[in-house]
Amino acid sequence: MQKNIHPDYRPVIFRDRSADTAFLTNSTRTSERTVTWEDGREYPVIDVEVSAASHPFWTGRSGVVDTAGRIERFRRRYGGKVVTAHPATA
Repeated sequence: MQKNIHPDYRPVIFRDRSADTAFLTNSTRTSERTVTWEDGREYPVIDVEVSAASHPFWTGRSGVVDTAGRIERFRRRYGGKVVTAHPATA
């Protein structure tokens, strides 16, 4: 490896506030904010919006789909238009 070209690889806490979970891992990411971990040491913390603890695919919980709103929006856009067949397909 060449010297002085690689970022520092250090322990960092990634925190998912929506799932109220955090995990300590090594990363090259940095942060000005720090928190005290379970071992009593301070580590940089990076807040993430989605993690395996909150993602619908991994948790098995699906989001609410607003199908009624989508159908009404479709009808407003295309409800009054007449669709004609292409002469080659008729």
